Amino acid sequence: MAGDQLIVLNALDVAKTQMYHFTAIVIAGMGFFTDAYDLFCISLVTKLLGRIYYHVDGHPKPGTLPPGVSAAVNGVAFCGTLAGQLFFGWLGDKMGRKKVYGITLILMVVSSLASGLSFSKDPTAVMATLCFFRFWLGFGIGGDYPLSATIMSEYANKKTRGAFIAAVFAMQGFGILVGGVVALIVAAAFDHRFKAPPYSVDELKSTVPQADYVWRIILMFGAIPAALTYYWRMKMPETARYTALVAKNAKQAAADMSKVLQVEIEAEEDRVAKIDEVGNNSFGLFSREFVKRHGIHLFGTASTWFLLDIAFYSQNLFQKDIFSGIGWIPPAATMNAIHEVYKIARAQTLIALCSTVPGYWFTVFLIDIIGRFAIQMMGFLMMTIFMFAVAIPYDHWTKRENRFGFVAMYSLTFFFANFGPNATTFVVPAEIFPARLRSTCHGISAAAGKAGAMVGAFGFLYAAQSTDPSKTEAGYPPGIGIKNSLIALGCINFVGMLCTLCVPESKGKSLEQLTGENEDNDETGQAATTARTVPV
Repeated sequence: MAGDQLIVLNALDVAKTQMYHFTAIVIAGMGFFTDAYDLFCISLVTKLLGRIYYHVDGHPKPGTLPPGVSAAVNGVAFCGTLAGQLFFGWLGDKMGRKKVYGITLILMVVSSLASGLSFSKDPTAVMATLCFFRFWLGFGIGGDYPLSATIMSEYANKKTRGAFIAAVFAMQGFGILVGGVVALIVAAAFDHRFKAPPYSVDELKSTVPQADYVWRIILMFGAIPAALTYYWRMKMPETARYTALVAKNAKQAAADMSKVLQVEIEAEEDRVAKIDEVGNNSFGLFSREFVKRHGIHLFGTASTWFLLDIAFYSQNLFQKDIFSGIGWIPPAATMNAIHEVYKIARAQTLIALCSTVPGYWFTVFLIDIIGRFAIQMMGFLMMTIFMFAVAIPYDHWTKRENRFGFVAMYSLTFFFANFGPNATTFVVPAEIFPARLRSTCHGISAAAGKAGAMVGAFGFLYAAQSTDPSKTEAGYPPGIGIKNSLIALGCINFVGMLCTLCVPESKGKSLEQLTGENEDNDETGQAATTARTVPV
């Protein structure tokens, strides 16, 4: 295939790992660091928001966010992310990856800062402004998904492409970890400086006025890493694959990559013009030809991401509820408001440190050895097994002497989510679709994932409530309980394993070999359809 490939693209495919690869990983990865920090830090402060703005005098338990408000605060960023993935994914294919890349970062920085500046004494006004800015924060984050994945995919060599894309996504693990650490530091500092009794001792004094600064600082901190990478994003040249195959500017592509690779590359303007004239790769997203070549693949990438995110985000966003349910976090009434933030952050930081971050990096190191398909199948399978192992004997795990065993089992589901489909669902859509549709198709797949995240975020709020009406949180109807919710998530993971059969293996192949692009002969239409779904 290399003989048919443009010289500039072949140079990228066979290039040895160089400093520009690591530079691209850091620039794109810091966006994902910010994405994860901003999306997951809200779960650290929702109980604090309930105490501050929804306190009920004389109630035996601290205030909590009403069901509708909690669903909005937890889920509105996902709505924005879904919209951003579709919009910026499409725009990245129309305008170019680089031109759109800076816009998403500016949105993230401004909205992250504004989220912490939701000033008002009225709870409705605070929650409304918080939700408004978190929607636009999500909109910017959504654009980062298809653009970062596509840019890294198009810059990488074919031998280690999977590891490079996965390394960008692995920064999400550090974002979750740092979110917990920041919350720990802020909560510890405020708890030490502003002493307060537990809620059961004095319900009013347990929430000091300064607690209102805690959640704001935690949310606003996410703007810092994003702002630091803006300059470097703007310095990156457009990817050669977009410039040559979509913009049809072979001379610019060769010039840009000559600087990046520090070698002289010939500009094949006649070859690019000839490929364009043949027209075998001019089909659109909604054409019959696209459905024939890539329809089953798009279904596979979208459905697996959708199913994965139902389980992943419901677990991540509501860890605090599960840990409270087994007694790993003390009852809210036994703590003051700031100390509760500390306890929640400690639990989530330990999970991130022990399972989330290691899982990501196992994928980075093994994805180009084992392959995407095997890792995703194994991940879904192990998530199913461990979820059932947690859920079926759930009453056993709630006993005090077994709580650490529960945390270990629960952590393993996170480990195999990240050493599994949470990483591969991000990697594969950036590899298997044509350059002119790559960002769009990645955005569609990612948006399906965020639709799943919303199902998890909104649905789990209600489903996980106790079946006993007297034990539900204020304002919630009875649900199916945490045990049955976890069983349902295990079933979802199993279906994800079945849908993985629709996803092709892309290990070790050039992007053009996978998509059938960049050929000026009649075999173009065959390349994409000959890729096997299951490796042999």
